[in-house]
Amino acid sequence: MDRWRFFSILKAIDGISSAHAVMTDAAAATLKSLRVVLITLACASAIAASCHHAHDPATTMSVSDRHAIPYSELLEPPVPSTGIHIAYGSRPLQFGELRLPNKRGRFPVAVIIHGGCWLKQYDLRHAAREAAALTASGIATWTIEYRRVGDVGGGWPGTFEDVSHATDYLTQLAARYSLDLNRVVLVGHSAGGQLALWLASRSRDPKAQPNPDPAPIAVRGVVSLAGITDMRAYGARSGGCNSAVARLLGGTPAEVAERYDAVSPVVLLPIRVPVRLIHGGADAIVPVEQSRDYAARAVPGDVTATIVPDAGHFDLVAPGSAAWPIVERAVRRLLGIR
Repeated sequence: MDRWRFFSILKAIDGISSAHAVMTDAAAATLKSLRVVLITLACASAIAASCHHAHDPATTMSVSDRHAIPYSELLEPPVPSTGIHIAYGSRPLQFGELRLPNKRGRFPVAVIIHGGCWLKQYDLRHAAREAAALTASGIATWTIEYRRVGDVGGGWPGTFEDVSHATDYLTQLAARYSLDLNRVVLVGHSAGGQLALWLASRSRDPKAQPNPDPAPIAVRGVVSLAGITDMRAYGARSGGCNSAVARLLGGTPAEVAERYDAVSPVVLLPIRVPVRLIHGGADAIVPVEQSRDYAARAVPGDVTATIVPDAGHFDLVAPGSAAWPIVERAVRRLLGIR
């Protein structure tokens, strides 16, 4: 029962009491008890409603001042529904999750490319909240899975073939799901940022790409969230994620230089679409210089870098963080949504 009906009943009870100033003690006690019960029910209903919204992933994307959100928090229950599971290829990891806004119309699309050092142990599940939040704001999201280092066929060239085919598969989905292919952006986090920037640069030198698609889908721009933009520089640093670069490409720069040139975003400059680089100032996994240096070398070009003070690596894909409104605004503006 909604709160207005509660108030109407309470008003009626008070009216009875006023109209019958003289009544038996038993009748007065009954009305008083009924009033207490209704007030209790109203309070319980309000508390239950607030608890429901506090645990609904699609409605708890409130702005906060939270920073340094850990990876584990992205996987904590409750998690959003997976959307529509759609295969874009015949292999087990060649699928995506399509989420559609709860309204009619042709939807702009954000292709979500998750990170995780290109490694098998990190899959698309940790991008669910990010995708659900964008969908709740009126944007269809296509969160793609792909073979990674450690998976059969992952690494070079399988990883790149998968993200390429998955993105271009939107052409097969557009009519059925009312997707507006004139408004598509790529949103990639960390290793996914590298893949997103590479995808947007594919047409620059098709001969250098692994098994290029003949007609890659056009995109309006890229939102790179703590993206890895220089494969040589990143792979030269110490760290588990850094060491994954050589595993991904099948060798060091001295051994497979052409592969580094083919997929390192900074080498592929200039880029022909707008790019919004967003990076946490306290990122301990991908140095902020990866975004700053890319933006500096992209001149001239519509490339900007935004550094979010105190934000960690995973804040950028956590809708409850202080950084999230900056991310959502960047995506919406590239899509022409104000």
